[in-house]
Amino acid sequence: MQFTAGQISIIVNGKIEGNAETAVTSFGKIEEAENGQLTFLANPKYEEYLYTTNASIAIVNETYELRQPVKPTLIRVTDAYSAFAQLLSKYQEIVTQQMKGIQQPSFISDSAKLGEDVFVGAFSYIGENVKVGKHTKIFPNSFIGDNVTIGNDCIIHPGVKIYHDCVLYNHVIIHAGTVIGSDGFGFAPQADGSF
Repeated sequence: MQFTAGQISIIVNGKIEGNAETAVTSFGKIEEAENGQLTFLANPKYEEYLYTTNASIAIVNETYELRQPVKPTLIRVTDAYSAFAQLLSKYQEIVTQQMKGIQQPSFISDSAKLGEDVFVGAFSYIGENVKVGKHTKIFPNSFIGDNVTIGNDCIIHPGVKIYHDCVLYNHVIIHAGTVIGSDGFGFAPQADGSF
């Protein structure tokens, strides 16, 4: 995926110094970044690398004063660290949205119904009468039990287990390793003092 400085500045609400059409396709540490990569400067101990980096675009704090000319196009923001984190999050969201199809090996019951543009990662199991809404992403090693319903635009991260008869509505995110529908944790005290 390719992004221009102009597009990045809109996402992070920054101001461009240099060529707004400069494009990047990946990220890099400021001391190692190469042409075509985006980097950032938030920690003053890495300041010297801003003047030697080969990165095409660098995100810096709006208050940062240059001591000499730099190669990269700069995007000035209120907080470079937060802006870079925001950008990484947006990038991951875009990558996830583009995933679709069924990786093999996976098991999908013949009675399961998958909506349009669904992604099912390798080694996933989808049981009998499962319904998965459109644009939902099920990452590898997930177990979806019989009669489960998952809504539209959901993200089921790797290793999730959803036991039979559970219902997830639209826009639900389940993080890796979570178990949905299992026995709850807790102790119910009894009259005789046992649990």
